[in-house]
Amino acid sequence: MVTVRMQNADTAVAQLPNRVDYDNASMVGAQCEDLVRQGCSTLVLDASQVEHLDSSGVSMIIRLWRLLDERAGALRIAALSAHYRQVWRILGLDSLLPLCRTVRAALPASVAMVAEGTTDPRS
Repeated sequence: MVTVRMQNADTAVAQLPNRVDYDNASMVGAQCEDLVRQGCSTLVLDASQVEHLDSSGVSMIIRLWRLLDERAGALRIAALSAHYRQVWRILGLDSLLPLCRTVRAALPASVAMVAEGTTDPRS
């Protein structure tokens, strides 16, 4: 259900499916938890394909945030649609887990440079 688009040292980008709901949220969460158990301390959830996100999906994301927080890690949500960004704000989750407009913006600077094949921070 989750496609790992990038895995670099302690950072991973996981592409979420177009539906994250009651039927698959636990499986999606388990796959992401496996990444954390394998040493991922910065997990970026690429939500660019998400068309439906229900309360089960939101709960799964909060559980992932707690898991990473307990391990001094970071969870970042990237490219969520305008509709779900608004829902995120209404729920007050933006103060707990801010959203990033793009996957690149969600990546730590050093990882973003490596992903682009650039090592010079001036680039």
